[in-house]
Amino acid sequence: MLNETGRPYRVPLVNRILRVLMKPVFQGLFHILADIHLFGRGNVPFGRPYLVAINHVSTFDPPFLLAFWPEMIEAMGASDIWSRPGQAQLVRMYHAIQVHRGEYDREVFSQVINVIRAGKPLLLAPEGGRSHVIAMRRAQPGISYLVEKTQVPVLPVGITGTTDDFFTRASRGERPTLEMHIGKPLILPQVSGKGLDRRLIRQQNADLVMAHIAGLLPEEYRGYYAAEAISPEQ
Repeated sequence: MLNETGRPYRVPLVNRILRVLMKPVFQGLFHILADIHLFGRGNVPFGRPYLVAINHVSTFDPPFLLAFWPEMIEAMGASDIWSRPGQAQLVRMYHAIQVHRGEYDREVFSQVINVIRAGKPLLLAPEGGRSHVIAMRRAQPGISYLVEKTQVPVLPVGITGTTDDFFTRASRGERPTLEMHIGKPLILPQVSGKGLDRRLIRQQNADLVMAHIAGLLPEEYRGYYAAEAISPEQ
C-alpha cells in the first residue's frame, strides 16, 4: 500500500469534503438537463478495489459516472484537462490522477497501482482519450498491465448520450437521454510469455474488456468492437 516515497495513497481531507459536496450538485444538474437511466448497480462490488472501464465519447462521460456511481471512486484524466478553464478546477477539486496521454509514465502507474492496493476503485478509459464520435476505438493495453500488477476485477460500463453536443441540446430544453449500463465484474486471463508475446496477450485482454463494454451498448456505439461484442448474457 505504499508508494515509492513511503507514503500511503490518501485523498486530502479538503478533496474528500469537496467530493461529498459536488456529488449531489452534479446529480441535480444532470437530472435537470437530461433523462437519466442507470442499470446494473447491483454488479458493483462495494468496499473492494476494482477497475471501472468505460467507453469515452466526450468530456461529459466521467462527471456523469462520478455523479451517479454508488460509492466514491478515484479517477484518471488526460493531462491537457488541467489547462482548460473550468475543467481544470473541477479535476483539482476532485483530486483526479493526471495522465500524459500516449506516454509511459512510471510514476503515474505506481500511483494508480497504489490506489488499488489501498483498497479503492478506479475509473479509467481504455481507449486512452475521447473519441468525439459514438463509435468505440481500439483500446490501449494499459488496463491489462494494471490488472496484471494488481489482480483486481474489471467492471465494464457502457455510457450512451454523452455526445459532444449534449450540453447544447440540453440547454435548448431537449433533455437528452443519458444511460449508464454496469456489467458484471470480469477476471482477465493471466498474462504470460515475454516481449512481443506478452504485449499481444495484454492487447487481447484490453480487447476483451472492450468487447464486454460493447455488449452493453447499442450497435451504433460499438465501432471497432462491433463484431466482438459480448452481451451480458454470454
